[in-house]
Amino acid sequence: MDHSDYYPDTGTAGLNVLVASSEAHPLVKTGGLGDVAASLPMALRDLGHDARLILPGYPHAKKLVRELKPVMDLRMAGVVGNVQLYSGLLPDRDLPVYLVDAPAYFCREGNPYTDVSGRDWGDNPERFLLFCRVIAHVAMGLPSLNWRPQVLHCNDWQTGLAPALLRDQDDRPALVFTIHNLAYQGLFDRNTFDRLALPGSLWSVTGLEFHQRMSFIKGGLVFSDQVNTVSPRYADEVRTPRFGCGLDGLLRQLGGRFRGILNGIDYRIWNPADDPALPQAYDTEHVHLKGENKLALQTLFGLPRDENAFVLGHVGRLVEQKGVDLIIAVLPQLVAAGRVQLVMQGAGDRALEHALQEAAAAHPEHVSVFVGYDETRAHLIEAGCDAFLMPSRFEPCGLNQMYSLRYGTVPIVHNTGGLADTVVDASDAALAAGTATGFLFNDPNPDGLWYAVEQALRMRNEQPERWRSLILAGMHADLSWQASARHYVDFYAEAMAAREMLAHAATA
Repeated sequence: MDHSDYYPDTGTAGLNVLVASSEAHPLVKTGGLGDVAASLPMALRDLGHDARLILPGYPHAKKLVRELKPVMDLRMAGVVGNVQLYSGLLPDRDLPVYLVDAPAYFCREGNPYTDVSGRDWGDNPERFLLFCRVIAHVAMGLPSLNWRPQVLHCNDWQTGLAPALLRDQDDRPALVFTIHNLAYQGLFDRNTFDRLALPGSLWSVTGLEFHQRMSFIKGGLVFSDQVNTVSPRYADEVRTPRFGCGLDGLLRQLGGRFRGILNGIDYRIWNPADDPALPQAYDTEHVHLKGENKLALQTLFGLPRDENAFVLGHVGRLVEQKGVDLIIAVLPQLVAAGRVQLVMQGAGDRALEHALQEAAAAHPEHVSVFVGYDETRAHLIEAGCDAFLMPSRFEPCGLNQMYSLRYGTVPIVHNTGGLADTVVDASDAALAAGTATGFLFNDPNPDGLWYAVEQALRMRNEQPERWRSLILAGMHADLSWQASARHYVDFYAEAMAAREMLAHAATA
């Protein structure tokens, strides 16, 4: 599927864009946001725009950034300890990055949002308010940087207060806000709002107040010039009560200021023809070589080496949203099906982790689980599996189904969000047209998932030519960030035009 099906191409001269994110691969990553935050600005640079990235100065990030040097000290009222702004480059590409170094807030073990036991950091509101304050400073231009963005592009609740802090600045940049997952909103109580000493005017239905609580994400939704989410289908879904998480009314009110833009994937990182994580490279002309990666995957996960086994994979957060409980529910059928194997990698809900580990212990020839995240393993799972399971109950965009398509691993997905926008179901018509790339099921329950798995298994075993056509159609699809970045450039132009209209209205 070509992303250009969705959007016009209007063209825009080179822009200065500051992308703000709480994570970016390879500095820190807990999910798809980390991939997007690194890949989009690099794709924008490839199109001739000066895109730069800002994120918190986590210890691991400070170790990895190349040519890291201090830019300036920031004196900020009410902040514990020192705050410094550093600049450098991502370790694997020439993307300028700014790190907000505040040891009292960001120098700690665990991931960016939770401690080692999985509990949210108690001072997350203070941590990400500080981050947003620095984002706002950089967005307005700092003399020591000799650079000023025309567009500030914020992502998810951790950056949602930055647009709110900039709302009254006459010469602010255009503000764009992207929702990667509306279920995570940065909700805190009224006492937290008071403790943060934010302007009292922000405590209102038209500000940050959300059912008597404070919502970080509302700051991005209400005060940005343009708002988007990461697929057209999810943009439609979140404007309904079922998927809107209480914000569907606000999103409907945004009207034309809100839309969906598909994510892409970085072909420099996700390319089976040139992937250092794979023992055997392959492409569409040599797709038969993919089987060597299956054998390596089976060895790595301690499963019997069997090139004819039907190997299913899953990489992701082990949470109910991702449908992990549905995978657990169909394990008896998978085991009973004979030469079927399942490899999974991820972390999340402890009960789901435990259930998967128990299943792997009970069926060591069929199930293997790695609790945690390892990038090399993730690449080998994508390359070594026959099919990839993504039974998400909702999925704003999803990246793993796109990695799977790129690697010739047939996705089996729930018909929702970005999964529906990127996978073409293996219907008779799509198969005849040569456009089918995977299997979609409508009902997010064990029966729906198992029906799709059975379809895939039957086609692989009984219709090998059709199965091969699915593989090749997926590998030929254009899922590049270059395609998506062009649509973001048009979106930025609309945000700048909206900003100009506001400025003229204010002076009229």
